[in-house]
Amino acid sequence: MAGKQTQQRSTDRSTEEVYEEEFVPYINKWGRRTNLLAVALSFGPAMVLLSVYGILPPAGAILGGIISVVGAWGAFWLVEPISYYPVLGVSGTYMAFLSGNISNLRLPSSAAAQEAADVEIGTPEGDIISTLGIAGSIFVNITILTVGVLGLVSVFQALPELWQNALELYLVPAIFGAIFAQFGRDFPKVAAIALSLAFVANLLLEFGYFAFLPGDPIYAVIIIAVFGTMFISKWMWQRGMIGQDR
Repeated sequence: MAGKQTQQRSTDRSTEEVYEEEFVPYINKWGRRTNLLAVALSFGPAMVLLSVYGILPPAGAILGGIISVVGAWGAFWLVEPISYYPVLGVSGTYMAFLSGNISNLRLPSSAAAQEAADVEIGTPEGDIISTLGIAGSIFVNITILTVGVLGLVSVFQALPELWQNALELYLVPAIFGAIFAQFGRDFPKVAAIALSLAFVANLLLEFGYFAFLPGDPIYAVIIIAVFGTMFISKWMWQRGMIGQDR
């Protein structure tokens, strides 16, 4: 029995070493390359306008556009990678930010795959399963988009206006609600902390307490809910007030 346990621990260490020494460096190498390539290609249309047609906006317009975008979305460039990473994992983060639709497709697919495989989030096993779940969602997404572009756009437009509004306005909140219920079932105390912080932050936003922040201050709610939950949960865990609720 002791020999089997020793062999199992050795196998576990070997798996962890393969993950850290081979898988992660490989993913980082190609993840950086593909994402940087995507950044370069994003400037493709602007470069064509400049090099082929000689069209260049005034410097003031370019600077104003940059300031507007940074003011509206700059905070999300920091908040989203940090808040999504624990669920997406290393490779899943590269894939999700490259393919897009993170909140309404990649994150739910990653979470559902790890739940179905019964692996712990933040572990090498969870990272691998997250990769498979996100990869599957990308292929399915491309297939559905192709079918949708060819035939379902007219069907959607034929739906009653009430149904169209429901799909456009409440689809993403419904998906996040399902994810919250999924993890809240396993970690009810942490879920209660997150829900309370989000509720208070939304009240503060509604009453204008974040009006001094640049751009759309909705990101303040995300910062408070995500990082507040992390710090409070860690503080409670260190004092034995919460643990593995599973």
